[in-house]
Amino acid sequence: MHPEISAAAFGMALLLLTGIVIYLHAAIQSRNKFKKWPAYRSVFWILGVFSIGVSLIGPLANQAHHNFIAHMSTHLLIGMLAPLLLVLASPMTLLLRSLSVSSARKVTRFLKSRPVYLLSHPLTAAILNTGGLFLLYRTDLFLLMHEHILLYALVHYHLLAAGYLFTASIIYMDPVAHKASFQLRAIVLVAALAAHGILSKLIYASPPQTVPKSQGEAGGMLMYYGGDTIDAVLITIFCYQWFVFARPRLTAQKNG
Repeated sequence: MHPEISAAAFGMALLLLTGIVIYLHAAIQSRNKFKKWPAYRSVFWILGVFSIGVSLIGPLANQAHHNFIAHMSTHLLIGMLAPLLLVLASPMTLLLRSLSVSSARKVTRFLKSRPVYLLSHPLTAAILNTGGLFLLYRTDLFLLMHEHILLYALVHYHLLAAGYLFTASIIYMDPVAHKASFQLRAIVLVAALAAHGILSKLIYASPPQTVPKSQGEAGGMLMYYGGDTIDAVLITIFCYQWFVFARPRLTAQKNG
């Protein structure tokens, strides 16, 4: 392994481990101010960070440079599974619980700002997420990312950040200043899932340059069915939240 890559892998591992330590420390610290932080949220965070680590460090990450099936596996991990797990960990809620009142108010004001609202809107998040995937697999970007380590890192950062934004904009696990309606989120979710399915079929029929036909077909199928599996969890959570929101109204109408 190239020394620069080894150093980058070590640095990434240290960064991810630091992220876990900070989260667990905040979870323990928040006990002094509020009720005990749910252990399952800490588990979600650890699993989410682990998914990122597997995507960027180790055998699978190394194979992803020359094997499209391995690459697509890392795509599902860092772009879909990790964002879902991290969102379920409710990191912003934990952050607000851990800060002082004045600091928490500053963070809240930032979350209510116009730029954050525009960036976290379901439509914007869907465009960043799905549009980024089309740009990656239907242009020369896929080829270029494997030739430049900085571009490789930026692409993976975008996959993670855009995936997190999209997931967080569909299922609200943290405080949100401007909530989109369930109807709008449902439309965006269906459209994003359809676009993801179309892209996976395009990859199956016409893989990126330098990708063998057999690997392209297997990678396209993995993207389609693997993505559907993760999306099924997202849809289930979204539908449950909608049901809980609508239940009081349905009960009132029934009793009325």
